[in-house]
Amino acid sequence: MLFTKMHGLGNKYVFFNLLNNPLDNHDLSELARSVSDVNYGIGSDGMILICPSDKADFRMRIFNADGSEGKNCGNGLRCTAKYLYDNGYSESSQFTIETLGEIVEVEVELETNHKSTVRSVKVDMGEPKLQKADLPMEGDPFSSTINEPVIIENQEFHMTCLSMGNPHAILFVDDVKKFPLERWGPKIEHATLFPERVNVGIVHVLNEQEIDYRVWERGSGLTMACGTGACAAVVAAALNNRLKRELPITVHLPGGDLTILWDANNHVWKSGPAEYICHGELAIETCQTLFSR
Repeated sequence: MLFTKMHGLGNKYVFFNLLNNPLDNHDLSELARSVSDVNYGIGSDGMILICPSDKADFRMRIFNADGSEGKNCGNGLRCTAKYLYDNGYSESSQFTIETLGEIVEVEVELETNHKSTVRSVKVDMGEPKLQKADLPMEGDPFSSTINEPVIIENQEFHMTCLSMGNPHAILFVDDVKKFPLERWGPKIEHATLFPERVNVGIVHVLNEQEIDYRVWERGSGLTMACGTGACAAVVAAALNNRLKRELPITVHLPGGDLTILWDANNHVWKSGPAEYICHGELAIETCQTLFSR
């Protein structure tokens, strides 16, 4: 089984191209756990399958490191778009990708002097969904959660919650480096308030066009970056009047920077890099072990 390992700002995934080689009747959750393992596998934040689609130009399936299937992944989308364009699957610089959450439009931005080299990828992440039913979250399904006090293990947090194709709980803090996200991230992720768990992001607004952001990702833990989370952070900051709508915002993540714009049409646009790490193949012994289960 051939694979490609890529990252978007340090958020790293193992990719399998299934456009012509489907993996029918295999335990994909177990495969994701196996390849993500840093000691016995390839080591990653999860696994992404690039598949054919009958609804869009292509389809992306994402599995977290714990084997659970995710609805969307902003960094994974950028890597998938770069892979598809670089390998000639799309002759157009603009195409659509189906995810479990929704269909998204992507545009690869090419180097000025090298039209075959992808410099960055721009993704239309769609409209933010603010109702509790969209996450889902306990409570009135048609209400929203904006700076709402929530008690987790006797600790009060003010949360703004929304979905960008997957669920996010955003907290504003004074210093993203000092906040103990490794302690509270898993507690909030698994709180009964969120029946399908939640991604946990912490934000510090630096000025009207810059924020710092860290994330505890549902199913993966602390990661270097999260594209949908960066989008959710900008939307949450605007909803709380900490940022202005319709301005491009630079989001500083541990792995690097993303540019996020929440436009007048209520769509959130994300731009940033995607990079290859390596190409390889799973050892035949590993494949036999996995697929004989």
